Amino acid sequence: MAFTRAAGKHRRPSQTAVRTGANIAGITTVASGVVAGIAGPALAATGETPSPQDTGLSQAMVIGDSLSGQIDAQAQAQESAAEAAAAKAKAEAVARQEAARKADAAAKKAKAEREAKERAAREEERKRLNTFVSPVDGSSVSTGYQASSGLWSSGSHTGIDFSASTGTEVQSVGMGEVVEAGWGGSYGNNVVIKMNDGTYTQYGHLSSIGVSVGEKVTPGQQIGLSGATGNVTGPHLHFEARTTAEYGSDMDPLSYLRSHGVNL
Repeated sequence: MAFTRAAGKHRRPSQTAVRTGANIAGITTVASGVVAGIAGPALAATGETPSPQDTGLSQAMVIGDSLSGQIDAQAQAQESAAEAAAAKAKAEAVARQEAARKADAAAKKAKAEREAKERAAREEERKRLNTFVSPVDGSSVSTGYQASSGLWSSGSHTGIDFSASTGTEVQSVGMGEVVEAGWGGSYGNNVVIKMNDGTYTQYGHLSSIGVSVGEKVTPGQQIGLSGATGNVTGPHLHFEARTTAEYGSDMDPLSYLRSHGVNL
């Protein structure tokens, strides 16, 4: 009995189909990123070395290496830029801190110097205000205290006279307040000052008066000009030191001035 074979059912796969499947497998492997050479079954069976054209691996590997290098270079450049920016920011912060420290130190130094100058100025002013001076610069005593003469109603001189021509500047011997400024009878035009230490000083025979009652005066301040008003024989300055503003409370004016540091 003769058997017949169904046409095409058990036909051996053709060589072409096998090669096509191998090529497809190779392409799929490369596309998935696996860097390895997979030869098609037909080439492996024959022992032939597959060519790059058959596998497509060479081109894929070259492209992959180039892209990876670019990414690494870019990442390294970004990292370097970030490090440089951080270093610059740190240096700027340090510079700002140093500048602030120097500015603070300079401000403290300037403040200390200013305060020292102010203290020195206050001390100098305090000394000046507590200093006594001669009522007439460069003059000398022409008539002493308690000198006897019929020229004075008390019979003796209640003050001292300083040589001074008419118009010579007369100054307060110290700091005080004017309590009298005007005509004083035999003293002519006169000024009486209550000093800060509670004593009083008088300046007589002035040709003019430059202060008024209630005015504060300082050592060396001009209060008038010398002259020959009142009971006099010639121009000079009559100066008295008193314990009160009234006549008769006089004390030795030369000793008074010397006790306050005036060299006469």
